[in-house]
Amino acid sequence: MKSSGKCIIFSAPSGSGKTTLVKDLIDKSKLNLRFSISATTRQKRLKEVNGKDYFFISKAEFQTLVKNDKFLEYEEVYDGVFYGSLKDKVNSLLKEFNIIFDIDVIGGLRLKKYFNEKALAIFIKPPNINELKKRLESRGLDSQESIETRIKKAKTEIDKEDQFDITIINNNLEEAKKDSYNIVKKFLFK
Repeated sequence: MKSSGKCIIFSAPSGSGKTTLVKDLIDKSKLNLRFSISATTRQKRLKEVNGKDYFFISKAEFQTLVKNDKFLEYEEVYDGVFYGSLKDKVNSLLKEFNIIFDIDVIGGLRLKKYFNEKALAIFIKPPNINELKKRLESRGLDSQESIETRIKKAKTEIDKEDQFDITIINNNLEEAKKDSYNIVKKFLFK
């Protein structure tokens, strides 16, 4: 992999606010960040756009990409639902930009290992599990069963927090945005 850009990896349990923080950072032109669009087999949500939010593909397409070694990392995040970072898309962006990933915890750790010193892995932590559950419920995107699955998974993901370079507790969104910006800026321009 020949590139000049660096990688910022945001990982967190679902509902912790990582996507909001990532979108805020992308808007900061000084950071020269581009979003790494993951491929997924999950269903598209109402306002999501194929090729902008995710590459929505079938399980068969996903499995073909796996067989052909087209992913930097991939994971079955939820039962039957796969996500992965496509090598060609990431490497192409890295030629001119820094890349930011909004990715599950296991995928984030795999990317951290792959990119090594060219990556900063940030764990976004909710203030507590009860707050996380309230956030998931207030989004109105998931069934109660899905929320319970996400909460259960969040507990195991939080146990991996110490494997990341830094943790930001998202108790106050504006503070978390400031912290994210300062941490990323320092890493990119050191």
